[in-house]
Amino acid sequence: MSARFSCLSDWLAWQETAHPVKIDLSLGRVREVLGRLALPLAGVPVITVAGTNGKGSTVAFAEHILRHAGYRTGAYTSPHLLRYNERVRIDGLPADDDTLCAAFERIDAARGEVSLSYFEWATLAALTIFAGKSCQVLLLEVGLGGRLDAVNIVDADVAIISSVDLDHQQFLGETREAIGAEKVAVARAGRPLIVADRDPPASVLAYATDIDASVWRFGVDYKASTSGDGTWCWQTAAGALTLPVPDLPGAMQIRNAASAVLAVHLLTQRLPVPVSAFVAGVAHARIGGRFERRGHRLEWVLDVAHNPEAARNLAENLRAYPAAGRTVAVLGVLGDKDAVGMVGPLAGLIDAWHLAALDGPRGSTAQQLAARLAEVLPSAVRCHSTVAAACQAASAEAATDEWRRIVVFGSFQTVEQALRSGLLPTDSYN
Repeated sequence: MSARFSCLSDWLAWQETAHPVKIDLSLGRVREVLGRLALPLAGVPVITVAGTNGKGSTVAFAEHILRHAGYRTGAYTSPHLLRYNERVRIDGLPADDDTLCAAFERIDAARGEVSLSYFEWATLAALTIFAGKSCQVLLLEVGLGGRLDAVNIVDADVAIISSVDLDHQQFLGETREAIGAEKVAVARAGRPLIVADRDPPASVLAYATDIDASVWRFGVDYKASTSGDGTWCWQTAAGALTLPVPDLPGAMQIRNAASAVLAVHLLTQRLPVPVSAFVAGVAHARIGGRFERRGHRLEWVLDVAHNPEAARNLAENLRAYPAAGRTVAVLGVLGDKDAVGMVGPLAGLIDAWHLAALDGPRGSTAQQLAARLAEVLPSAVRCHSTVAAACQAASAEAATDEWRRIVVFGSFQTVEQALRSGLLPTDSYN
């Protein structure tokens, strides 16, 4: 059988429309194809991270710790910011086009008549590549929910629930209890489940009890306390580590780092890790679009916050790192997201708003977004047909000394288009 396509862009364009439903939560199809692939992954330790927010950061911390310990890591995350390749990393580097195409070709040959969704193709490609590259440990980020997410075809040796809040309710349920029940299903019987949410839904703890998972709760079984001298203390009943404050800002990143440290620690019998790797990994972990600050006199903040909990975290960071002058926002939100819930925590921190249209089947015009936000935003908002146009207008407005910060948020797509606009400084804020 000859390859269906020869370049990555053609593969991805075909995958986006080949399956009748874009989001098709089930494990039967993808599990069947995984079995046909017969990947040599048995015995490779797996850390799976589910949650509403904080998944990508948690994966990044664990990945950096394990890489500094000398292990060959395979990390799978989604969505990407600029290139699809970012979703599949081997030793911290994105998979190249040829490697992804070869994986897709192998999956295509194995699947027969089985139809796969876009995310299922990605998940199987990541696992195929990790097996081919002989990765020594896998770090898998759940895309949506957990119970029926394609990532859940792999048994986690350690599962992490980073947070539970309202998002994707049309697929996961209308309450935190319902959403928690979906996310916790990545846990496995008799194995560790790390619960980083400070107030986890009862459904999470009940499921863990039912399957006899070993639960580690943040603030109860493991703790993190800052000292004010650039360090923080990670602690369990068995011991403690003094670690540097992450370069990723915010209290939630301390919690994400603490969960990653615990996950790696729980695997140390199989993957010994020296203290120096924990220190270096926490210090050097990076991930784009999470309160990413750029510029010099004028500060740009890029944040992929796209639900109310993430917006509350963004607001907390804006208060912790106050601007010297006024702040203008560039906001683009997908049509199925809770725009009002996202703007509420930030309304008192933003002095002017530029709303941007987002394309695609889930997109919306800036005027539609303005109508959704009419009761929570001032009437003097400006609407733009693209994120680039909104960034251009915000930059022009911020040309005087009274304006000192531009915050771009609302969606991965919003941050991606801002980065592609060429308008943003490349240097870190100082």
